[in-house]
Amino acid sequence: MSQPSWREYRPGAAFPGVIGRTTEESQPAWPQPLRATPGAPNVMFIVLDDTGYGQLGCYGSPIATPNLDALAEGGLLYNNMHTTALCSPSRSCIITGRNHHANGMAGVTEMSTGFPGYNGQIPFENGFVSEMLLQHGYNTYMVGKWHLMPSEQESAAGPYDRWPLGVVFKCHAHINSDARVTAAW
Repeated sequence: MSQPSWREYRPGAAFPGVIGRTTEESQPAWPQPLRATPGAPNVMFIVLDDTGYGQLGCYGSPIATPNLDALAEGGLLYNNMHTTALCSPSRSCIITGRNHHANGMAGVTEMSTGFPGYNGQIPFENGFVSEMLLQHGYNTYMVGKWHLMPSEQESAAGPYDRWPLGVVFKCHAHINSDARVTAAW
């Protein structure tokens, strides 16, 4: 038996395959999945807590950071980042492109107060960079500390809609303090 050919078609277009009376008379075709365009760049955000430009070689530091320097050499470097000086608010700004108060992250999530701008819950309508990338055929992967949801939602009971996999990351891996990696797909 010969290997069937893999035919794809744009979703919404007419089915280009053949539906016969038997499988021998038929030819399958599948809707084309969304893919990043050929040659599309890789996108990587690296967020380091308690670190400044003066600690990275690619920004002129005397500290040797050869792996980060190699990554930076092949990409874009930004040097005008507004920081909120706290991890949750800064992460929320980077991941949505919005002000930390608009994200409900005026402080770290453990300090949420229930007032506008301080409730520790990023509004879903603010959108995430990962959502935009998925819509253009990218795969998204988040590694490390999330720290972007209220503490009362961090249990096995959920809810899970504010966890990394609930906000359009296809995979999340967390590195525990004892260097064990836990992952979810």
